Amino acid sequence: MPTALITGASGGIGKAFAEELATDQMNLVLVARSEEKLQQIAQKLREKHKIHVDIIVQDLTADNATTVIFNTVQSQGLTIDLLINNAGFGDYGDFAESDGERQLQMVRLNVMVLVDLTHKFLPFMRQQRSGSIINVASVAGFLPIPYLSVYAATKAFVINFSAALWEENRDYGVRFLVLCPGPTKTEFFTEAKFPPNLASANNKLSTPSEVVRDALKALSKDEMTVVTDGCVSQVLINIARLLPIKSLVAMIAKQFKPQQSGSRSTKASKSNPNKVT
Repeated sequence: MPTALITGASGGIGKAFAEELATDQMNLVLVARSEEKLQQIAQKLREKHKIHVDIIVQDLTADNATTVIFNTVQSQGLTIDLLINNAGFGDYGDFAESDGERQLQMVRLNVMVLVDLTHKFLPFMRQQRSGSIINVASVAGFLPIPYLSVYAATKAFVINFSAALWEENRDYGVRFLVLCPGPTKTEFFTEAKFPPNLASANNKLSTPSEVVRDALKALSKDEMTVVTDGCVSQVLINIARLLPIKSLVAMIAKQFKPQQSGSRSTKASKSNPNKVT
């Protein structure tokens, strides 16, 4: 059976990927910081689908995290047929007033870890002339978003990086897909410390399972990019292409600006960044 490695697999979209792939009889390697959650998910999937599920308990923002993951996979003699770079997090607020270390952690997890894991596993896929990589971005990656500036910028990187690799690897039989979810029922808004009025404004959310099904369908068609959340997300993307950048940023700022200007609505937390997308 083929094997998929999923980062940020303890909840949200990562967990939904694990559940959906298990139904397709794929063995799994699940990566996240929460050992208890990973154990629970792994045991349930083993019992229900009779597949092999390994877990790697790892803080992906730690030094050498990607090397630990790669070496663990190698030591167990596993071949990764599908890599899903899902782990990531956001942080809401005025950049100048934010926790600088948290912003760097976000860049590390959303960008550097994704790039390094891709670089580590891609050569083996090219050698066997098969394999797939799904990089999870966001519709936010198509827009400059004041008060979500670093997160949106990291997802823009993921979109462009993945699109370039889609073309570079076509002749090697390796498929790339960049998944750009719209607002989804995960812990993202809580972990990013959105104020209640903005978090509650997103009342029409896709489920992680819906996002995953859209992604796997697009991957089967060798599409480069899939945007979930239907018409709303497509409208946002097209607006970004049509409006002058100053007008676009000003319009977005009105939607995201904290109600109390001059003070960060919440301080950065030490919560688990590997849980959200």
